[in-house]
Amino acid sequence: MHRPQATYILGIESSCDDTSAAVLCNGKILSNIIANQEIHAKYGGVVPELASRAHQQHIVPVVQQAIQQANIDKKDLSAIAFTRGPGLMGSLLVGTSFAKSLALALNIPLIAVNHMQAHVLAHFIDDERQQPPPFPFLCLTISGGHTQIVKVSDYFTMEVLGETLDDAVGEAFDKSAKILGLPYPGGPLIDQYARLGDARAFAFPRPKVGDLDYSFSGLKTAILYFIQKKVRQHPNFIKEHLHDLCASIQQTLTDILFEKLEKAAKSTKIKHVAIAGGVSANSQIRERLKACEQDLGWTTYVPPFAYTTDNAAMIAITGYHKYLTGRFSDETVLATARLKVDHS
Repeated sequence: MHRPQATYILGIESSCDDTSAAVLCNGKILSNIIANQEIHAKYGGVVPELASRAHQQHIVPVVQQAIQQANIDKKDLSAIAFTRGPGLMGSLLVGTSFAKSLALALNIPLIAVNHMQAHVLAHFIDDERQQPPPFPFLCLTISGGHTQIVKVSDYFTMEVLGETLDDAVGEAFDKSAKILGLPYPGGPLIDQYARLGDARAFAFPRPKVGDLDYSFSGLKTAILYFIQKKVRQHPNFIKEHLHDLCASIQQTLTDILFEKLEKAAKSTKIKHVAIAGGVSANSQIRERLKACEQDLGWTTYVPPFAYTTDNAAMIAITGYHKYLTGRFSDETVLATARLKVDHS
């Protein structure tokens, strides 16, 4: 199909607590601005009302900065892509309302994007640091809100083969860190301290659930009871064993993830395997995936760190592929807190 020489997509992401805007030109990212909300750290997790208020404060300067850094005028934009869902409703409404208003003012197409599809399609950003996987491929999508094994047959044909029945793996990392007295978000700290510890020091139970599904709530409870018991016996237990505890927890979570992923690859006979989402920044998970190339004959795909956590670049690339196929939305499109990865 014929397409203009330069297609500029403005991507807007506001699903949780990061306000982000990016400008993409024909698959290449020209800017990717993210405003973090540090206010949530003192509450030990994201407070939805505070998040939506912060989005209202950040969205105009973030979008303005993204356009300026891309060295274009807003009149050069071909379309505006935004996160429709899933996510926190108040946060989504800020991005949705802003995107609708700007698209209407500029008289350009509006493109609603599924946040979970965008995590997967971040692999298709034109970036010298990564090669896109061929279809079909498997993608382990892991974040604070989701844990899924997705079969990706083309840009917008995705099937969930397995998913968490309760908590996401990112939440298991953060809650385990909280039990250990680490500040929020604790997942990256567990990763950091685990490098200094012995992963075989402590054994934690592995949940037994459906074929390719996950469960992490029972493991969190087991870790809590284990720590409480040990601290009663030895008040300095956490401090004295912090590195080993982090290593053992991280090893358990990684083993759980890869047991099901390996099973999915075997049953589908697909050997192109990717990871995506915020938890894909974890160093052990990245190393374990890379090891599968040697051990299992997979070809693996790991996104650059800039495209793992919530960011507008992944919204822009998804919007770009929707733009090429004419998948536009109108002003009646609504934000939705719940949205499956197979729903465009």
